[in-house]
Amino acid sequence: MRETIPEYLFTGGLREDYFITAAGEAHVRKLGGNAVYAAVGARVWSRAVGVLARVGSNYPADWLPVLQQRGLDTRGVKVLPEPHDTRTFYAYLSLEERVDTDPAAHFARIGQPLPPELAGYRSSTEGQDERHRFGPLAVRPNEIPHEYAHARGAHLAPCEFVVHHTLPATFRHSKIQHVTCDPSVRYMQPAFADEVRHIVSGLDAFLPSEMEARAYFREPLSDLWQAAEAFGAMGARLVVIKLGARGQYVYDAAGARRWHVPAYPAKVRDVTGAGDAYCGGFLVGLAETGDPVEAALRGSVSASLVVEGSGALYALDTAPGLPQARLEALRGSVRAI
Repeated sequence: MRETIPEYLFTGGLREDYFITAAGEAHVRKLGGNAVYAAVGARVWSRAVGVLARVGSNYPADWLPVLQQRGLDTRGVKVLPEPHDTRTFYAYLSLEERVDTDPAAHFARIGQPLPPELAGYRSSTEGQDERHRFGPLAVRPNEIPHEYAHARGAHLAPCEFVVHHTLPATFRHSKIQHVTCDPSVRYMQPAFADEVRHIVSGLDAFLPSEMEARAYFREPLSDLWQAAEAFGAMGARLVVIKLGARGQYVYDAAGARRWHVPAYPAKVRDVTGAGDAYCGGFLVGLAETGDPVEAALRGSVSASLVVEGSGALYALDTAPGLPQARLEALRGSVRAI
């Protein structure tokens, strides 16, 4: 059987997740990572999705076949000959409030011992603000499989600064039509002002969270549309500021048009990966319709399917027809500003 060539690529992390839900449920060593969540958000709308990432030799051997079986192309995942740390810990104090430090305290809070695998854990984003050096898990521009060269779209999930700084030009050189980026909070700060301008320039869409947008500017923002316009002036064709349960602000820099797109009113269980899934749906919608509102609607639907369950692959078991039904239900709620 002929293999499907991925039309949409997602660069970022493949992680081993350790987390505690808002209900106090502990999950240990689960398949995760923002590249997977973003790819799943795209997989809701497309059957041709690929992942670009690096993992160590200690990455669970059965996880890549699982991703392949669930329709995510893994030819872009490089397995290194030595082990590397891909642990991520986070705990929810409520459905919206997430913390990612001191795992021992949070396991003690729910009356459970710290999993031995989390001994010595510090952070999952160490080194992402390194300006000049590729970390061991940072995808290099020369590692993109030739089968991916003619994809319709590529998205950069939050990861190392050097990846975001170098890969967009590689994607554009390969004639990939749509390149989008969700920045890392590690470099969204005033000290990286010039570097962020370089990343944003030429993007088809820049998709920071509200927290990241506010963190970037030296002066407090009175209006998030200021941030959207500033990023648009840096050269992003579209800017989306993700507002969590409050939806998204969508700004079309070319036409100076603004929209508020609401979040779909899902029954939320776990918000992990919602922003990543949103970006995956957005990329497919943008490539297939050329319309920023339609892209944002698909992103909202992808996020809604992810948050109703727990785990990176949950949304792949969505009932047939549900994404389209949610898309139609949400469309009438978009508001031009």
